Amino acid sequence: MTRWPAEWEPHQAVWIGFPGDPAEWPQGRDAAQQEVAAFANAVADEGAGETVVLICRDAADADSARGLVQSCVEVVIEPFGDIWLRDTAPIFVLGPDGLDGRNFGFNGWGGKYEMAGDQDIGQRLAGRFGLTDSAQDWILEGGAIDGDGDGRLVTTEQCVLNANRNQGLDKDQAAARLREALAVEDVCWLGDGLAADHTDGHVDNLARFVAPGTVVIPHAETDDDPNAEIFDNAARRAESAGLTVVKLPSAGKYEVDGDIAPASYMNFYIGNTVVAVPQYGAANDIRAVDEISALFPDRKVIGLSSQALLRGGGSFHCISQQIPLPA
Repeated sequence: MTRWPAEWEPHQAVWIGFPGDPAEWPQGRDAAQQEVAAFANAVADEGAGETVVLICRDAADADSARGLVQSCVEVVIEPFGDIWLRDTAPIFVLGPDGLDGRNFGFNGWGGKYEMAGDQDIGQRLAGRFGLTDSAQDWILEGGAIDGDGDGRLVTTEQCVLNANRNQGLDKDQAAARLREALAVEDVCWLGDGLAADHTDGHVDNLARFVAPGTVVIPHAETDDDPNAEIFDNAARRAESAGLTVVKLPSAGKYEVDGDIAPASYMNFYIGNTVVAVPQYGAANDIRAVDEISALFPDRKVIGLSSQALLRGGGSFHCISQQIPLPA
């Protein structure tokens, strides 16, 4: 039986992208590197059993990374274009023969950011670490989907059905492909993702599974929250699909250089012993950590700055891809 494990199930390792390209980080690159290093150090908790591997694009970036992380964090050089490995690294399923990585097509989030190395980084990483992988003949990013390990998957129409990914792909066809590739049974379709999200609405900024059949979704607490209707619509759709919805506070209206930015506490990463929650210097930062802590009583839930990373468009979940521990 093939199964896509939930993120809270045991990991043998996690790959994390390390920011370095000055063309991609004209502002705040040093701060972003420090945030990524703090995230890597937190996940590399003593006794966690989860090997943390920072993926760097060149030797100079690797030297910078080594100067910021604990000695237990591995640093490797594997060229790539952008750091968002959730979208370009393989998605691993467990089958009768062990792990198998699903390498989906990648076109720079609908042709917006096509960069050399991103199209085949997944295949190269799998080969480097001796992992089996198979190519999928359609475009899908890992941040566009989330699963509960029990056959349920949540995604958004805005992203997966977008004509800039797979022209002409309808909902039934997409659901069939998701079921075949990831061995899921139930696909819950949400509508739009967050405002100003350059990924065209990745679900890992909107709704995340925290237990089988249970998702967390933000709710707006201020009149100026640009995502209030999006959150409400997502919660209604999830409940209609039979999911239990837990509502968490939104980061609210958040701007970077005067423009709305997709700040979201949903972009947390679930490690073997730690859950890392992005912090933005927003009013609900501490509440978000406290309320997510109640959902993961067996883990240490910590808030870590993600303000510099957000300049690049994402946070901790976006830059990471876990490798499950084979049964």
